[in-house]
Amino acid sequence: MFAPLQLGGTVFPLVALLLLAIAIVAVYQAVEIVNAYEKRALTVFGEYRKLLEPGINFIPPFVSRTYTFDMRTQTLDVPRQEAITRDNSPVTADAVVYIKVMDARKAFLEVDDYKKAVSNLAQTTLRAVLGDMELDDTLNKRQEINAKIRKELDEPTDEWGIRVESVEVREVNPSKDVQQAMEQQTSAERKRRAMILEAQGERRSAVEKAEGDKQSNIIRAQGEKQSQILEAQGDAISTVLRAKSAESMGERAIIERGMETLEAIGQGESTTFVLPQELTSLVGRYGKHLTGGDVASDGQLLEGLDFDAETREMLGLDDIEEILGQIDQEAEMDVESMEAEAEAIKTGADPAKIKDPDEVIAEMDGELETEAAGDGDDLETETN
Repeated sequence: MFAPLQLGGTVFPLVALLLLAIAIVAVYQAVEIVNAYEKRALTVFGEYRKLLEPGINFIPPFVSRTYTFDMRTQTLDVPRQEAITRDNSPVTADAVVYIKVMDARKAFLEVDDYKKAVSNLAQTTLRAVLGDMELDDTLNKRQEINAKIRKELDEPTDEWGIRVESVEVREVNPSKDVQQAMEQQTSAERKRRAMILEAQGERRSAVEKAEGDKQSNIIRAQGEKQSQILEAQGDAISTVLRAKSAESMGERAIIERGMETLEAIGQGESTTFVLPQELTSLVGRYGKHLTGGDVASDGQLLEGLDFDAETREMLGLDDIEEILGQIDQEAEMDVESMEAEAEAIKTGADPAKIKDPDEVIAEMDGELETEAAGDGDDLETETN
């Protein structure tokens, strides 16, 4: 009777320990902790039951299984794809797709692996979009490519409970031969632009030089004009002074001739002298030349001969002071102003007088076109 009791006493602690272990495992299996950025799909005996929300959830132990879905925005790298553009140019491109799980139930039930599915769909869509575009568009219209790929991905991914937030094409590279041809084209275009800019610079320089030469000639002509005016006025003054000197010398010669005549008469043997009526006048004029003043005769001053009004007007004797004043005024020209004007023309800082080269060339082209049209009309008239 004691042997069975001993056997029962040995088995009971083992069963108790086994039951305790099963209870601990069951509790552990029944408690499911879901992170704040996750949702988990629950299946019991393979049947979908519900989505487990973030926090502590209790589920049937041993017969349940959960599938985790990250509800944050996720990044999928699209591997590099090769495509042939519409103008038969091979290109390679890769992209990045940003997705977000909006319905974890659909992502669990409608698609096997939503990340792999979106990645494969993005690859095929990228090749299709590049194949519908020309090479230049694939290189320049990056935003248009992104929009087309996203539009193509939206419809199927909505059925999977996935939203495509953004698509970014990182690189689109043509083949090496095409790249080399594009580099040669770019180099040729840059050389052409450089030649055009150089030609425009030379043309502008030539036009500005011509304008500067014209202004320089104008200033030089004005200077020569002023010089000629001053020279002519100087000649006029010299003529007037020579005329006055001739007037004085003529009168002196007349007086000296009269005195010589009187001396000849006095040396004669005759005692009878016939004095000319102008004797007193000659003596007065002679005294005036000797003393610098007129000689008084009978209380009156004897005046020397003078030019008549017509001769004085012709020689400008009455305008000597005015002419001298004009010469002084012309001589006081603003030299600094002329130098400043010349320097402004030289440096191109006088836009009011120097036209822009493009305007000058446009005017010349317009005149040539007008002349050509006129010649064409004349030729047509003559033909008729």
